Amino acid sequence: MSDDLPEEFDLIVIGTGFAESCIAAAASRIGKNVLHIDSNDYYGDVWSSFSLEAFNKLLEQPSSSVRNGTYTWHNATEEHGQEQGQEQETTSWTRESLLEKSRRFSLDLSPRVAYCAGSLVQLLIKSNICRYAEFRSLDHVCMLYSKELVSVPCSRSDVFNTKTLTMVEKRLLMKFLTACNDYGEDKCNEDSLAFRGGTFLEYLQAQRVTEKISNCVMQAIAMCDASTSFETGMERTQRFLGSLGRYGNTPFLFPMYGCGELPQCFCRLCAVYGGIYCLKRSVEDINWTESELLVSSAGKTLRAKHLVSAPSQLPATLATHFGDPEPRLSRGLFITSKPLGSEELNKGGGGVNFLRLLTTSGEREACLIQLSHYSGACPEGLYILHLTTPAVSSNPAGDLADFVAQLFDPNASEILYSAYFTIAAPAAESIANAATPIYCTAGPVYEQDYDAAIENARHIFSQLYENEEFLPRAPDPEEIVVDGEDPSALNEHSLPEDLRAQLQDLEQAAQQMDIAE
Repeated sequence: MSDDLPEEFDLIVIGTGFAESCIAAAASRIGKNVLHIDSNDYYGDVWSSFSLEAFNKLLEQPSSSVRNGTYTWHNATEEHGQEQGQEQETTSWTRESLLEKSRRFSLDLSPRVAYCAGSLVQLLIKSNICRYAEFRSLDHVCMLYSKELVSVPCSRSDVFNTKTLTMVEKRLLMKFLTACNDYGEDKCNEDSLAFRGGTFLEYLQAQRVTEKISNCVMQAIAMCDASTSFETGMERTQRFLGSLGRYGNTPFLFPMYGCGELPQCFCRLCAVYGGIYCLKRSVEDINWTESELLVSSAGKTLRAKHLVSAPSQLPATLATHFGDPEPRLSRGLFITSKPLGSEELNKGGGGVNFLRLLTTSGEREACLIQLSHYSGACPEGLYILHLTTPAVSSNPAGDLADFVAQLFDPNASEILYSAYFTIAAPAAESIANAATPIYCTAGPVYEQDYDAAIENARHIFSQLYENEEFLPRAPDPEEIVVDGEDPSALNEHSLPEDLRAQLQDLEQAAQQMDIAE
């Protein structure tokens, strides 16, 4: 590979994380000569997904971006009743039985959901990268109320069918959501003008809604706290409402087979347009002149007009320019034999659910994503629980202790496996102030969607190619016209076989009529 690899490129991208893959795809799409390399033997970097065995190995070998990793095996026995009164079948989940199914797991380092009308979905549709991805609608958006896990009604039918709200509460909630949805259409609306500059909670209290509705809106719909401004709360509520009814009953989607699939989607587009990929290739040194950058890798000097890198992939001599990695996210991952909540929340063997948690004081929050086998991320009969909170220390288990206590009993028998780790990255200020010609991406931050990562990629791309469009639409294969090909033939080739046969019969019949005449 070293001998065959070209030496000059328009852009070299180091690291195959989400932001780096977006930039590589965008540059390749506009005709730039791109080399995309990664020191790992897998795509995604800190945005990747792993089998159970590979995930354990990753935690055993700490890096600058994934550190403080620990994992624990818990022994448990779960009984599953068979249909039609047959005898109970006992399935024992042990360390050995889980490792036997290791490759059936897809464990994310940085899991998150996507709003159906959010920036990720819009970018995938706009660029036509959506043809490489497959998503699943979340089954429930949940909240904890009186220590009970309940589903938040997301649609009009949900509101009137739910048993957790009284008839009066249903009408109050619909009235409130309608007012939020109409916000901004009339700039002179006196009802909202009075709350400009105040908090969203003050506005909510002024609507005289019940405590249950208030918790529902604050925890699961607006996803805000007591200090969130009125304008921000309204914006988040409208974002939630604007994503409803598009691809399912909830406003969220989750990638099938884990979030690690998404960086690979952008990598595929980059490769289609000529990007070159080299995994297991580290960079020893980077130098630069006024006109180009010189990258030393695998005994070869590569030249590039521009260079983009993930902080964790830089040589040690250069990484100091961007600051030391700091704890960014505290992560917990649990494999259980039972889903959270009631049977109603987990019909058909368990769903893909989302839950936002708050500490008692309300000062800190975490988000939980529950995955069943329907997500393609684990074997049937098992469940993955992803727990994420902004890191406040280098002890992820300590950061998540309050939230874990809300979810499980101290000696919960359904927990088969638990793991904790920290995702670290340099501070955004350190990256922005680095005096080098290297464009460094930011690591994952605490958010539900991919907004910050996409904005980071878009910003770097605009600095590289100021007047170019970020990820314009890629044509479908059937839309591509090869030199010398008749464009009208594309319509025939795109037809199903039965219709194509009918078209050929008609053409033959027409030719015979011409001969007869």
